[in-house]
Amino acid sequence: MKDISCKLLVIGAGPGGYVCAIRAGQLGIDTVIVEAGKPGGTCLNVGCIPSKALIHAAEEYDRIVHLANGRNPLGIRTTKPELDLSQTIAWKDVIVGRLNSGVSGLLKKAKVKIVQGHARFRDGKTVEVETETGRQIIRAENVVIATGSAPVELPNLPFGGPVISSTEALALTSVPERLVVVGGGYIGLELGTAFAKMGAKVTVVEAQPRILPQYDAELTRPVAKRLQALGIEVMTGAKAMGLAKAGGTLLVEAGDGSEKSLAADKILVTVGRRPVTQEWGLDELVLDMDGPFIRIDERCQTSMRGIYAIGDVTGEPMLAHRAMAQGEMTAEIIAGHKRAWDKRSIPAVCFTDPEVVTVGLSPEDARRTEVDVKVGQFPFSANGRAMTKLAEDGFIRAVARADNHLVLGIQAVGQGVSELAAAFVLALEMGARLEDIAGTIHAHPTQGEAFQEATLKALGQELHI
Repeated sequence: MKDISCKLLVIGAGPGGYVCAIRAGQLGIDTVIVEAGKPGGTCLNVGCIPSKALIHAAEEYDRIVHLANGRNPLGIRTTKPELDLSQTIAWKDVIVGRLNSGVSGLLKKAKVKIVQGHARFRDGKTVEVETETGRQIIRAENVVIATGSAPVELPNLPFGGPVISSTEALALTSVPERLVVVGGGYIGLELGTAFAKMGAKVTVVEAQPRILPQYDAELTRPVAKRLQALGIEVMTGAKAMGLAKAGGTLLVEAGDGSEKSLAADKILVTVGRRPVTQEWGLDELVLDMDGPFIRIDERCQTSMRGIYAIGDVTGEPMLAHRAMAQGEMTAEIIAGHKRAWDKRSIPAVCFTDPEVVTVGLSPEDARRTEVDVKVGQFPFSANGRAMTKLAEDGFIRAVARADNHLVLGIQAVGQGVSELAAAFVLALEMGARLEDIAGTIHAHPTQGEAFQEATLKALGQELHI
């Protein structure tokens, strides 16, 4: 097989990798991308997109169930619904397939050469790829490592049998009667909530003192309230010890030190993700590491000249949009543009019920910088649009410097607040002050009005509370 030479080689066609390759192609850079699986990576194939499809299906089913029970205030009555999860999964697969084709089409449009197979470094400029038709050698002036991450496997709960990762959970064709979720982070709670709405009896086992420990307690309180309403049992301060010898039962050390047995048809382990740094020849390179992650600078450059790394393999936050932004920037740097990486305005969204959005600094984080801050918070219980949607739980909160009112962070929890994330990020990115947001006319009636009201509250000018 004839060797390939190029200016840029991208290893991995996940969100970061394919965006990097597309942007490089648009800039006229001779680009090759290598991917062992389908384009789109974890996010498109077994992560962000399929999980949101499942969450939406669960929400629709749960809504109809509540309409059927005759206890809703809307005056709507219907018959009891049925759920065919296999059809739901088939619908999800169609969406994933459409997006796979879309990514492939965009790469071809940008004149990026796609090589399918497993890549392995020979040295800093040479990679060999095992393809279906043989070994392909690729030599590149620049290389971008975008190998992503994989679910963490617990030593005492290896994947297999009833123990599954999020990948297998998104392919189930029937709803498990009893589901135990090990890990109360965003992945576990998103999927656990979805399966509870579809009829599963769900128990969450979390080792930390509370769920969603990466968020402050005030933000997660409405989520915990909703979990209780859905009948989800949450065990905090608890540790999964392993399967009972008979199987089908998870042994758990509860917070008080007692041992409990949880019967389960499926045990979903969601205790985090690890960077994929194995099996692609990391030992052939001399890269500085930051724990398990590849260390990069503000330009995504590694310790080796001409080698860049982006996305989950470079550390937290492990978010697709972070990888995309890094990929676009790296392509432009290789093209000779002046760019640098600024992570202050990266939003994080948790698609629980209700949803959680954070960008920038929380009140506690801001106070740690030894800067005096102003905090304004507006509840959805005082927002007309939220009332008409039966979505009064939650709030929007703005954090700003006390001296010049520069907005440092915005947080929200509530139904559908993920769609407000763009407004929050734009405010931080543009260097908005409280007066900028407070003086912007927000459409009425919308949940977005709570954003304006939160800044008015911080200024001491609140109108509707």
